[in-house]
Amino acid sequence: MSLVPFLRDWWRPALEIIILAVGIYSAFIFLRGTRGAPIVTGFLALLLALTLTTRVLDLQVLNALLNQFFAFLAVAIVVLFQPEIRRMLAELGNFPLANNAQEQREKIEVICETVDRFAPVRIGALIALEQGIQLTDAVESGVVVDCEATPEMLEAIFFPNNAIHDGGVIIKGDRILKAACIFPLTQRQDLHKSLGTRHRAAIGLSEETDAVVVVVSEETGQISYAHRGQLVRNVTVQELRAFLSQVLLRRSESRNWLSRLRPGHRPTSPGGRNP
Repeated sequence: MSLVPFLRDWWRPALEIIILAVGIYSAFIFLRGTRGAPIVTGFLALLLALTLTTRVLDLQVLNALLNQFFAFLAVAIVVLFQPEIRRMLAELGNFPLANNAQEQREKIEVICETVDRFAPVRIGALIALEQGIQLTDAVESGVVVDCEATPEMLEAIFFPNNAIHDGGVIIKGDRILKAACIFPLTQRQDLHKSLGTRHRAAIGLSEETDAVVVVVSEETGQISYAHRGQLVRNVTVQELRAFLSQVLLRRSESRNWLSRLRPGHRPTSPGGRNP
């Protein structure tokens, strides 16, 4: 068998398999750890069980109904996974090509120092760290602050009985953009009843955007964070620092790598100056 006809006949199916594999793997990675993951698992298990049952037992009526259902599968996916699809498309459309890793490290230290001050004295806080998706489109109202993000400034904002201590704060880069923002509340029904408005707002914003939202409970002083629709409660400052470093610094490194591919980019020499 000649190699050239073989490659000519099989390169298209091989390319289709590769594209499908990459697409399925990417969707799995994106949904893993989100609230849509159990829905996907249950949906696929039910669909596979019904399909096998109709094929093995030759249930013609059920088979006809399944064939009709597949025609509306795309609509069902959009309805069931609307928040996840919305966030994925927003991330693709808002991927900046440059970021400062040192700026991210400084921001992480500001957040960690702030919650370390708040937790022992039970000062409530709700802080959203903007990444690729602009948060101003996802929040309501808010007071424009536009100042450098420091523990002292955050403490002034969230100090009890302050005029703008209610609501959330949006931090972009090393600056506080807005305070007293109203974040969208999650619509999930499986959450514990003890979760208050701050925690539900943190989950809601993380469902619609790629932001990391840090929460300090006013009742217990516990530190929590929300990302991709998942809330992790009662963490230490060290655990929060490790998580923020993992998310923000990894994203920063990937952006810096992509920025080197831009036309006109001049690499920096080890001494810190462009050649």
